[in-house]
Amino acid sequence: MPYLRIIASGLIVLFFSACTGNQNNTVKPRLNTATLSDLEKAVATYPDSATLVQELIQTYHKRGNYDSAIAIAERTVRRDTGNSYMWNVLASLKFESTDTLGAIDALEHAIGNYPLPEYYVALATIYAGMKNKNALHITDYLLENTPTKNWDDAYFIKGYYYNCIGQPLKAIPYLDSCLGSNYTYMYAYREKAIAMYDLKKYEEAVRILTKAVTIQNNYEEGYYWLGRAYEKLNKKDSAIESYQFALLYDNEFPEAREALEKLTKK
Repeated sequence: MPYLRIIASGLIVLFFSACTGNQNNTVKPRLNTATLSDLEKAVATYPDSATLVQELIQTYHKRGNYDSAIAIAERTVRRDTGNSYMWNVLASLKFESTDTLGAIDALEHAIGNYPLPEYYVALATIYAGMKNKNALHITDYLLENTPTKNWDDAYFIKGYYYNCIGQPLKAIPYLDSCLGSNYTYMYAYREKAIAMYDLKKYEEAVRILTKAVTIQNNYEEGYYWLGRAYEKLNKKDSAIESYQFALLYDNEFPEAREALEKLTKK
C-alpha cells in the first residue's frame, strides 16, 4: 500500500508554507531568474538571508539533490537552533530521503522551539505510518489543546494508524468523524475505502471512492484504489479504466502502472 505518499505530501505542504517561526530576517532581494551557481554565490555572500537560503534549498530539492539541500538546512539550524521553520524544512527533506528517524528528530526540535499544530500533525502522521502508538498520544493532545480546525487531521491520523496496524473496524469511526466535518478530506476517503477493502466489502469501497473522485476528479489514488476494488469484483474493464485515470493524473504512479500492466497481459 502506498501509505508513504500521504506523509510525504503533508510534509511538503509545510516545507513550502510561509515562515512563522523565529528566524533571522536579514533578507536580500530574491533572485527570480538566478542560476544554481548564482544562488550558491549569493548564499555564500549573505548566509543570514532567510529568503536566499530557502530558495537555494528549494532549488536543490527540485533537482533531487537532497544531500546538498539537507547540508544547507543543517548548517542553518546549527547557526540558529531556535529556527523552528528550518527544523521543519529539514524534517521534510530527511523524510523524503528516507531518513525517518532524522525527520522525527527535526520535528521534535521544531515543536520544542515553536509548537505549531502543523508540526504535531506531521510528527503524528509519521508515527502512524510506523505503527507507533505515539501517534495516538499526539492526536489526543491535538483534540484536547488545539482549535477545532486541527481536529480533522487528528481524526484522520487516528484512522490511518488503525488501518496501518490492521484494525480497520477501529479506523472507520475516526475516518467518519473526519469526513463528517470535512467532506473534501480526500485522504480520509482513501483510508476508509482501504478499511472496507481489507474487510472484503468491495462494493462499499467502490461507493466511497466514486464519491471521492466525483468531489476531486484528479485524485489519482482514488482511481488506483477503485481499480483494486473493481479487480476484486471481477470487473476487469472498470479496473483498467480506473488505473488509466490514475496514470493520467500521475504518470509516475508505479503501483497503478504495475497493476495496469498485469491486467492488460491477462
